[in-house]
Amino acid sequence: MSSPAAGYELGPMPPGRPMHTVDEGLVRAPIRNVFDIAQKVEHWPAYLKHYRKVRFREKRADGGGLVEMSAYRPFPIPGIHTGPAGFMWPTWWLSEMSIDHEAPAIRFRHVGGITKGMDVEWSFTPTPGGTHVRILHVWDGPRWPLVGMWAAMNVIGPVFVHGIASRTLAGLARVAEQEAFRKW
Repeated sequence: MSSPAAGYELGPMPPGRPMHTVDEGLVRAPIRNVFDIAQKVEHWPAYLKHYRKVRFREKRADGGGLVEMSAYRPFPIPGIHTGPAGFMWPTWWLSEMSIDHEAPAIRFRHVGGITKGMDVEWSFTPTPGGTHVRILHVWDGPRWPLVGMWAAMNVIGPVFVHGIASRTLAGLARVAEQEAFRKW
């Protein structure tokens, strides 16, 4: 059996992309705990109700690889504040994923799905009281004549990307904080 190929070389985040979203927050857990949970994307559906499936099509030596992900973007029904009530819009994308264990950081480049060409970076910085996690998405938008950039800037970025990334960060933060509390 051959060893996995080297990790993808995704490089630094590309500057000047017109669509960008940032989701960030303090996670009250040590950086290595938070990073370890975040990099194990195949476990996300067990932690996150909005994730439908995460499957590696190919694993790389750094722990990344070619990963297929799908999640729901929930749209609550006004006036109903509890339970899973609402409309669940399914999303799907395929990404090259690389993991920098030194930094630490996680990079994705979407290579399939409506967000093809989107670059994503998860960065982790130790801070007093825990870890600052920042998720940056940048994109030139879909190649749709006339409406592509408008859709990226007004719907896909703020409604779908932010809607899913903010829930992902909050959910993984809960897992990391619970794990840190159990160890304490």
